[in-house]
Amino acid sequence: MARRSCLGRSDCAASGEKPSDSNLRMRLFVLSRRPKPRRVNKVSASLSSNGSPPKFDYDLIIIGAGVGGHGAALHAVEKGLKTAIIEGDVVGGTCVNRGCVPSKALLAVSGRMRELQNEHHMKAFGLQVAAAGYDRQAVADHANNLASKIRSNLTNSMKALGVDILTGVGTILGPQKVKYGTDNVITAKDIIIATGSVPSVPKGIEVDGKTVITSDHALKLEFVPDWIAIVGSGYIGLEFSDVYTALGSEVTFVEALDQLMPGFDPEIGKLAQRVLINPRKIDFHTGVFASKITPAKDGRPVTIELVDAKTKELKDTLEVDAALIATGRAPHTKGLGLENINVETQRGFIPVDEHMRVIDAKGKLVPHLYCIGDANGKMMLAHAASAQGISVVEQVSGKDHVLNHLSIPAACFTHPEISMVGLTEPQAREKAEKEGFEVSVAKTSFKANTKALAENEGEGLAKLIYRPDNGEILGVHIFGLHAADLIHEASNAIAYGNRIQDIKFAVHAHPTLSEVLDELFKSAKVKGNISSGVGEAVAV
Repeated sequence: MARRSCLGRSDCAASGEKPSDSNLRMRLFVLSRRPKPRRVNKVSASLSSNGSPPKFDYDLIIIGAGVGGHGAALHAVEKGLKTAIIEGDVVGGTCVNRGCVPSKALLAVSGRMRELQNEHHMKAFGLQVAAAGYDRQAVADHANNLASKIRSNLTNSMKALGVDILTGVGTILGPQKVKYGTDNVITAKDIIIATGSVPSVPKGIEVDGKTVITSDHALKLEFVPDWIAIVGSGYIGLEFSDVYTALGSEVTFVEALDQLMPGFDPEIGKLAQRVLINPRKIDFHTGVFASKITPAKDGRPVTIELVDAKTKELKDTLEVDAALIATGRAPHTKGLGLENINVETQRGFIPVDEHMRVIDAKGKLVPHLYCIGDANGKMMLAHAASAQGISVVEQVSGKDHVLNHLSIPAACFTHPEISMVGLTEPQAREKAEKEGFEVSVAKTSFKANTKALAENEGEGLAKLIYRPDNGEILGVHIFGLHAADLIHEASNAIAYGNRIQDIKFAVHAHPTLSEVLDELFKSAKVKGNISSGVGEAVAV
């Protein structure tokens, strides 16, 4: 095993039907609150030479068959649009093949391993368990098999609904015209770009796919190193630290900012560090960049040069068995033919307006062209991409629709989980100072929840950030058992403009973890009795 150079342990990543229609689907998208209808600034297709509307091969072409493209395609068929989806790699995109799906398989394993290895936890149930072990290849096969199954499900769902799946790299030749493969040219009234993203690797880091890896490689679980450095402590880094430590690795985080988990609400991040970092075989360096990483070779370990994030002076050199680069993701937008429509990317991202309509280099809308998901950079989450795609389909079907991104939840699937929606407390207070309103915070502990205690999982916190003058929910953050499942009551409330004074009359089954949110909303103190205008309950 590689030796540490200078490292001490610390005390220690949408349907035009009305809501009452029986066939309205539940989807991972949200409607923005609209005080009054607005007119969409639609751009009509140009007329043909004889003055009649042009004929297209398709109503809608989607470039990219990831979760965003898939969600858009299914909704387009539901709206009666003749739809084709182009994929140059494999159906499912990053999420299904190299992201959220296989990683959840690995995390399912790590969760069980962690529980079986916790002797005190098992004894509390009166259980005696022999030493837990694992088969690395069987674990890797579980992740790969799950990805294959979900990929097949997505492919079959589109074929069954009549979506044409076209194989090849999609390139925009001009307005409403796309080439795929070598020389196949097709046209559509509207086009959606949904090409997703790839792992982002900073300069100075040499990735060999074996000892210096990205999440794409790590999900294959080709080996479990004794000691691995994880560069970046966001969602990706945190989840992989959960996997690796459960399987026996020691982990060192390298974080450029001054604190771990910088994207989380500070209070939740502090608690998460106490539970997810400090008790485990994890140490960390903050405020430093990994300026150079060299893969292991000829018996030498992976070497990582750390420089001060502010002064850029060399601070330390680490020697480890492997390094995982978890510094985020970059948009996959090269080779799309954007130059043919005068579109210039911004740091690789395709500029769009609130309707996901693409904006060209002169600041004008490109007719009938949209971009969703990671490629536009608004919110790099698979379900956000799907929600954006559904929103676009609503628009091309003639209905005004704007997605409220503040109502889209996010989750980190560690053990315990972290979830969030809306603003963090610092963001909320900054907004309040600018707009002149008051902010209040309510909290509830999992230690007061019967179901959590029955599971011997009382470690957790739910936090509500709100306006006490009108009961508006600004943000909700949860750390604890099944936090990723609990957050949707809050995200849906934000999406539909429900106020705390309405939600606190909702009934939750007992005993369930959902009562954590029930108690959270009931504990909030709202001045006056302003209602959001939701319909009154009917006694039956």
